[in-house]
Amino acid sequence: MRIKSLLTTVIAVTALLPLTACGSGADQAIGGIGGDSVVGGTGEGDGGPNEGTLDNPTKNGGVNGNAPKNGTAFQQLPKAATMAAAARYVNGYTKCTSVATDKNDYEYWDDDAQYDAKWSVTERGDCGKGTRIFMLKDPKAFQAAYKASIDAELAADPKKGINGGFAVGQDFAVIATSRNAITAMTKPGGLFILNCNPNFAPPSGYVKEKALVSGCVLTDYFKD
Repeated sequence: MRIKSLLTTVIAVTALLPLTACGSGADQAIGGIGGDSVVGGTGEGDGGPNEGTLDNPTKNGGVNGNAPKNGTAFQQLPKAATMAAAARYVNGYTKCTSVATDKNDYEYWDDDAQYDAKWSVTERGDCGKGTRIFMLKDPKAFQAAYKASIDAELAADPKKGINGGFAVGQDFAVIATSRNAITAMTKPGGLFILNCNPNFAPPSGYVKEKALVSGCVLTDYFKD
């Protein structure tokens, strides 16, 4: 029975592997802290080969390494542990074969400077084409900072429609300027959109679950 169960698990994981085949960054050099590169396959610095993909989801945390199958919506979100793992995860749904972490190569450096220690952001990376990754030390503090920013925008313009924000995992968040990228990362990607608009009401059939901060929800519905 144990052998049969193991074989079933291997087959199931193998069947899912094509999800990460879209420009997989497993063997690409991926930027780390301070612009240093972490090369997949060396086992140095980022948990080893293909960390954060379905064939190695749990090394050094990995994507979903500590996410329980049952739990709150937040607890079921992907968990990356490192920028390299987050980048490989994102690369399964939209191109992120390399990550820029220095000002010279980060297209939205000045715009994203606001997402700093006050937001509990420890590292920022630019995948190119408008997709950026933010590693989080304290996801609750990050959500609280995002809610405060939304509250300020609504105070200035109560009629302003804010229907979407960051796509979030447990310890990383993503901004993408492409609607297709956001859709791919939420369905079937497994991330949720953090929405803190008190007037947000998604159409029937979409997820609307509690976030870590009162007044915010996690949803798979996004509208520009």
